[in-house]
Amino acid sequence: MSQRVYNFGAGPAMLPTEVMEEVQQEMLDYQGHGASIIEISHRAPPFLEILEETESIFRRLTGLGSSHVMFFMHGGAQMQFSAVPLNLMARKEKRSAVYLITGKWGVLAEEEARKFGSTRVALDGKPLGFQKIPEWEEVLDPETSYVHLTSNNTLYGTQWQEYPDTGKVPLVSDSTSDILSRKEDYSRFGLVYAGLQKNLGPSGLALVLVREDLLGLALPQTPKLLDYQLAHEQRSLANTTSVFSIYVTLKMLRWVEKQGGVAVMEQRNREKSKLLYDVLDDSELYKAVADPENRSICNVTFRLDDDEMEKRFLKQSLNEGLYALKGHRDVGGIRASIYNSMPLEGVKALADFMKDFERRET
Repeated sequence: MSQRVYNFGAGPAMLPTEVMEEVQQEMLDYQGHGASIIEISHRAPPFLEILEETESIFRRLTGLGSSHVMFFMHGGAQMQFSAVPLNLMARKEKRSAVYLITGKWGVLAEEEARKFGSTRVALDGKPLGFQKIPEWEEVLDPETSYVHLTSNNTLYGTQWQEYPDTGKVPLVSDSTSDILSRKEDYSRFGLVYAGLQKNLGPSGLALVLVREDLLGLALPQTPKLLDYQLAHEQRSLANTTSVFSIYVTLKMLRWVEKQGGVAVMEQRNREKSKLLYDVLDDSELYKAVADPENRSICNVTFRLDDDEMEKRFLKQSLNEGLYALKGHRDVGGIRASIYNSMPLEGVKALADFMKDFERRET
């Protein structure tokens, strides 16, 4: 059997070895039922217990209050680009939403929302190459249906350090790439959604947190499986859900709790990212992409001026067991995704390789 690598992929991302081993051990026989978890009905008691515990631990880890409901929906985060406007545009008669765009995912979310109402891009980082999040502060039209942002930009490695105050207008966050990576006050948000494949488990589903007063507002044309009210009423089971994905999510939540909770995850993530940013700031070879004030603790992005040297870096790093460091196809460069599951040892190995590569190449 080949040795496991340090997987710096942006998603699907690495999972803790102990979680993978637990899944492996239970694959053929889930807790004495004589059947695999992937063979058990989504309405059978064993899975309903999984669903209930998953919500219980998430609420305990995050302090999510009773004002918000929680459920899973198909299609990952990108399906929510449609679900959000379908469910929230009709909140106000104007059916108008504001989008704060800090990268590709915000662009795609706004394009999808236009199909269901009017949108206004009130903040756009494109003129800055998405390397910095521009400052934004304005008095919102109270008839605005919602304000949407992406909390962490995986392509460019930027992250909102403080969220804007939107007053009585619900703030919506695509938190796919940094959920559970740092402590958050979820009471500030009307809606938070996150694909599972970074910090929560396998791809294919999204976790959705919605303030209860925002339910029941869906546009008439909203498909059944994108209706938040129905998803809540049916407890994520309006149709056959991905039992396996939620099962792994439960394993991940147990693991986070065992490590000490979200505060410990945040401390570790800040320590890991600082290791890499210190190398970048001391280097004459590597060029950090993100502005220092907006640097992500989840995705560290950088470049080398020489394309051939960058190719050598990626090839040699892979030979050292440092996997999936190539940047997103839209932007190139190098990206180290260091989500909760990435151990400190993996980041130290990358930092040491970076310093060694620079010594050899310059």
